[in-house]
Amino acid sequence: MIGRYKRPDKKNALSLINASKRDIEFTLTLKPDEKSGAIIIKNIYESFRMLGDALLVLKGIESQDHLAPINELLKLEINTKKPLGAIGNLRILRHNINYYGYSPNIAEVLDVISLAKELFLPLFKEIDKKITQEF
Repeated sequence: MIGRYKRPDKKNALSLINASKRDIEFTLTLKPDEKSGAIIIKNIYESFRMLGDALLVLKGIESQDHLAPINELLKLEINTKKPLGAIGNLRILRHNINYYGYSPNIAEVLDVISLAKELFLPLFKEIDKKITQEF
């Protein structure tokens, strides 16, 4: 669900993507194991969500849920080895962790880390380009 319209905010959009990059870089330094798995997945998801929020903020839209920012990412046309649709699967996995107490196995954690390594930087660069073109 998309929320209310606000004034487009390029500085806030830039702050969001820079925070997401900082957070994902830290998260990727964590050792993946059974104890850290849920935190790693949630942090990676949140970094992707922040990228999507930046796109909405750039358009002057305040989202009211996590679906809108993720959908904004899926609209981008970038070439990657892994499909952007996998971020939607990540949203579901994070939802199960947060709301049903699901404990991800190590294979799932490693898969999400692989997804982050493949998709985050191309998305970050594309969104950064969109923001800086607007300045």
